[in-house]
Amino acid sequence: MHLVYPAVLAALLFCVGLYGVLARRNAILVLMSVELMLNAVNLNLVAFDVWLRDELHAGQALTLFTIAIAAAEIGIGLAIVLLVYRNRGTADVDRLRDLNEDAPEPGTERADREEKAEAAA
Repeated sequence: MHLVYPAVLAALLFCVGLYGVLARRNAILVLMSVELMLNAVNLNLVAFDVWLRDELHAGQALTLFTIAIAAAEIGIGLAIVLLVYRNRGTADVDRLRDLNEDAPEPGTERADREEKAEAAA
């Protein structure tokens, strides 16, 4: 088996996933891009395991471990994204700034509520 074909395919998958993580703003698409990157790593692990003819099949065992970790990561990540979407009404990563609550953006519902509370006091 030639090692070049799965390695090139894994590199392309990883690059597409990396582009998705860096360019997307929707949190669900970012999670999908991370999964694509993990699958590229899994493809490399299995390809090198077959190419090296490892007796213990360590690459395949590590791939199973990576799949289990990825399943847990996507489950918890999706739960967090759904909770944030219910509370904030958006899954846009750039608009989620929980630590920056000192200065709300003008025109937002929260800013309007705070201005009314200050005017009433």
